[in-house]
Amino acid sequence: MELKIKKSELVDLIGKTQNIVEKRNTMPILVNVLLEAKNNKIKVYATDLEVSITDEVECKVGTEGKVAVDAKQLFQIVKELNDEGLIQLKSKDNNWLIVQQGKAVFNLVGKNPEEYPIFPTYSSDQFVRIKASVMKEMIEKTIYSVSTDETRYHLNGVFFEQIKNGSKTQYRMVATDGHRLSLVDRETGYSDEQAVKFEKGVIIPRKGLSEISKILESNMDDVEFTVEGPQLILRHNNTVLMIRLIEGKYPNFLQLIPKSLSRNVLASRNELIQSLKRVSLLSNKKSKGVTLSFANGVMSITSNNPELGDAKEEIQVNYEGEEIKIGFNARYLLDILNSFNEDEVEIELNDQLSPGLFRPKQDNKYTCIVMPMRI
Repeated sequence: MELKIKKSELVDLIGKTQNIVEKRNTMPILVNVLLEAKNNKIKVYATDLEVSITDEVECKVGTEGKVAVDAKQLFQIVKELNDEGLIQLKSKDNNWLIVQQGKAVFNLVGKNPEEYPIFPTYSSDQFVRIKASVMKEMIEKTIYSVSTDETRYHLNGVFFEQIKNGSKTQYRMVATDGHRLSLVDRETGYSDEQAVKFEKGVIIPRKGLSEISKILESNMDDVEFTVEGPQLILRHNNTVLMIRLIEGKYPNFLQLIPKSLSRNVLASRNELIQSLKRVSLLSNKKSKGVTLSFANGVMSITSNNPELGDAKEEIQVNYEGEEIKIGFNARYLLDILNSFNEDEVEIELNDQLSPGLFRPKQDNKYTCIVMPMRI
């Protein structure tokens, strides 16, 4: 293999693989990316057997071929090369890769490309378009609630399903770790005829969601996706991301959403965020517990840690009703509030033992539930 390529294009190409390859993988070959030069293009493959990515860019190919090389080492070298001047990549018969730009020459130990695992493929051409901004927003509003408990594997991802709303098609994402739940519904922006028909919802793992977000970061266009067997496939231009879905039955999350709550509070999102940040400084370092008290248009936020001290702050809210006190994990509340875009937050409560419901005032399609704590 021998080719020449611009630094910016090679950095972008290899950069997309960095969070997929893992040093601690049980298969040493998977810390490498597979590079293939063919038809005046360089194509990169990376996988951890759960999440896989392929991408390609045009370049000047002198000799076609393949090589597998350490992904992070190659990325670090290419990043430090000059912005001007082409980079030359050349593989040797012993699977070494030479990286050269001007007088800078690096010889990297490679692997036999034939050792690289069989890469996932797909055959479906039934893809649906969705606005990148919509999918990115849905992920941001749910991923923080994904469980990290490996014993509850079916909760280690976001539940993704298609729902009907009259004549319109919507998509729903839901995540819960047993202590909190986030649910968001959004329209695709396209007609029903273009919608992927899910027979059932699917569970997308956290790592797959993170990689989708990275692809969407600088993309204001549409992306395409489909579900084929145990995989979700996302396409944008030449980039193809293939994610192995989590098997298992997702819990009936609708049962976890309280239907009738007797107390309603309207608060400033920014004031609440700042107060929680300050007061939680003296909360228990592990539980991050704070107490919210509501009475006569005032919310009092308090924390108490025998080893550090205590804190209290009051903010004005719109609340009329009997006084109520309830404990929450401050970090959970901050995760929720930081995912809101609106200025005002609606809080609905029943009593100190029942879950609290949080949502942006202007967005009833986004709902967050938090279980209370005993303070």
